[in-house]
Amino acid sequence: MTLPISVLFQRGAGGLPPASPVDFATLRLPSSPNACLGAPPGFPQAHLALPPLPADADTAWAALRRLGDQFPRTTPLGEWPAQRQAQWVVRSALLNFPDIVVGEITGGPAGSGLFLYSRSLFGHSDFGVNRRRVATWAAALDAMLRRG
Repeated sequence: MTLPISVLFQRGAGGLPPASPVDFATLRLPSSPNACLGAPPGFPQAHLALPPLPADADTAWAALRRLGDQFPRTTPLGEWPAQRQAQWVVRSALLNFPDIVVGEITGGPAGSGLFLYSRSLFGHSDFGVNRRRVATWAAALDAMLRRG
């Protein structure tokens, strides 16, 4: 996807194409190091294994929908309740670069599974920003669920 440079002069989701749901079963990760996928243990493409969440899928979904509210420069981008998936755009503090974050909850016998996928829309490398974001968001969601 090629975006015009004018997207850097927008706020929130401004200038971005409409969001569409991500199918993690068929997701092809970019060859560049500017994306990170966190997924339940054993998912073959995952950069990070995310342990089961301490809540049922409906409770975890409700918390996931509120997760982006905890982070600065984060705007909802899309939501697909039937697959318990939500997306946000996160703008960088410097230069206003947009990154996309996708979260999805899956049900499971040991609690809920979590997919978190963060990717940059500009540049080749992100200096580990997306990996740190996935780890931070996963920890924040876990903490939200443990607090109740």
